[in-house]
Amino acid sequence: MPRAFQIDARDNVATLIDDAPAGVVALIGATRGEVAAVENILRGHKIALREIAANESVIKFGVRIGHATRPIARGAWVHLQNLASDLDERSATLDLHSGAPTDTRSAYV
Repeated sequence: MPRAFQIDARDNVATLIDDAPAGVVALIGATRGEVAAVENILRGHKIALREIAANESVIKFGVRIGHATRPIARGAWVHLQNLASDLDERSATLDLHSGAPTDTRSAYV
């Protein structure tokens, strides 16, 4: 069974430590149990441990790392398509799969 690690009991996301097809994922770390992945999620990516409303804080390491840009279902992949970083103001312009900047006003020009 694929596993996800919850770092802090306050976290509403956990990080996959195995690739996870849609289905049951074992939750280890601060909380033990299971969460049902609603889609395939790759190792190293985040899974929502509960419903997260649009504009609600996304908590990892026990601190806010960003906010949901739209509602996120329990068990959904939490990434650039539904999360805006509090640390990188350009996070909404990054390519979903590579993380490369897609804006033309990039600091990488």
